[in-house]
Parts: sequence; C-alpha cells; structure tokens
Amino acid sequence: MIKIVTDSTVDLDQTVIDELGITVVPLSINIGDSSYLDGVDITKKEFAHLLKTSETLPKSSQPPVGKFIQVYEDLLQNPDDHVLSIHMTKAMSGTVSSAQMAADEMSGRVTVIDSDYISIALSFQVKRAAELVRENASLEEIRKAIEAIRSGTSLYIVVDTLEYLAKGGRIGKGKALLGSLLKIKPIAALKEGTYTPVGTKRSYKQVIEFLAEKFQSETEGKEVGHVGIAHIEGESLAKQVHDRLKQIREDFTFSLMETSPIISTHTGPGAIALMYYTK
Repeated sequence: MIKIVTDSTVDLDQTVIDELGITVVPLSINIGDSSYLDGVDITKKEFAHLLKTSETLPKSSQPPVGKFIQVYEDLLQNPDDHVLSIHMTKAMSGTVSSAQMAADEMSGRVTVIDSDYISIALSFQVKRAAELVRENASLEEIRKAIEAIRSGTSLYIVVDTLEYLAKGGRIGKGKALLGSLLKIKPIAALKEGTYTPVGTKRSYKQVIEFLAEKFQSETEGKEVGHVGIAHIEGESLAKQVHDRLKQIREDFTFSLMETSPIISTHTGPGAIALMYYTK
C-alpha cells in the first residue's frame, strides 16, 4: 500500500488529513531561546502573536533526517508498502533534502517529491495523491497526476508591510522604509519554487484587481481544480479577493485558511497568498 507523507507547511484541514490518512512531519520554529514543533507545540494563532511581539525574527528548521527515517520505518510495516513523501519547495527549506537523505536509507521504498510550492498549493498535490491511493492508483499514476497539478498551479503572495521582508534579508532596510512610507504592497509569485517579485500596488483595491486579472487570464477556457487563500491576520482582504473572483466565474471550490508559520515569518501580519490550479 502507498502511504502519503508531507510536512507541516501544508495548509490542509485536519479532518481531511485524518480522513485520508496523511502523515505530517513538523518543522521546528525557533524564537529567541525557545524552540517549538510547528502545529504540535504552537498553533498558528499563537505564532502570529509571537511574530508581532518578538524582538528577533523567528527562524524555521527542517525536520532532521532521523525524524524522517523514524516516520518511514513506522509506515513501511508490510513488504508491499511504499511511501510517497511530498514536500515544500527546496528554495525555501531543506526539508525535501532531509526527506531524500532518509529515503536513501529505505532501500528504494520511499519516493520523495519536491512540490515546488507551499501552503494550500502544496495541499493540492498531497490531497490528490491521498485520494488516488484510495482509488488504488499505481505510484506512477499518482506521480503523473500530481505533476499535472504542479504544472497548472499559480501562487501569488501579497505583503501588507515590508518590515518582515527586510528582517529576512529579502530587501534592504532603506527600501523597506521608503516602501512603508509610500504604503507600497509588494506582490510576488512562487515560480519553479522560487519567490519572484511581480509588482507593487498602493491600495487594497489595486491588489484585488491585480489578482483578479491574473486569475481571469490564467484560468480562461480551463477547468479550475480548486482555489485557496491562506493568510496571517488578513482575513478581510482574503474575503474581498474571493468575492471578486466569484464575479469572474463561480465554478470552483474554495478554501480559506490561516497560513503556515514558515510563510508568516517572511511576510508578517496582514499578508495573503492566492493559490489555484487548472486541469
């Protein structure tokens, strides 16, 4: 039997994780002298509070190789068991590398995949893989299905403040200060796993229209698999984006979630990420 493993950067409802039998390996979050297991020792709401009050920027650490080895060994109970381990983009974490090093110790019984994404966009691949396991699909059929999802996925991140991008070293402090004075809201895409700036806007209205135009052009004439918006204290903007997308087309399923601390660390409060994929 094929077993599905992912990491805690996946934004997927816990009831779905439980129902589909998905195993989630947590990353670690380090804030000052304290260390937490993501989703185990600290919740998303608790992290959001610490993010705003901490003097130092929290840092994340991928699960150690030994943790993945333990998880894989626990799942490979029968001779015909195989693990499909799907993880966040290697451009943002060493998680997929840790998983691969552990897989190398498993005599070919573990397949590791870099999703190129994070958050709800990661969940697109993880959830579909788990559903196909239920349908008795082969490993190769599952791999082809999630490759198709990956190639059809778009992810856009909108940041409310430049402070956290500066703290994380993505932009200079001078640029962050000027941007904050001008109330600039940068927009980036995750392309081939890499954070790629695609524009700046000065109002929420402009942000909403930018995302709506991207959605319309990238989904026109195609079937939309799912639309998700992840946020950190940005629910109001997220709902406005959803309402605008529904004016363009209504034939899509939708999820709204608080996002992984890994994204939150780089974006700060008020950020949202719009994700969707087409078939």
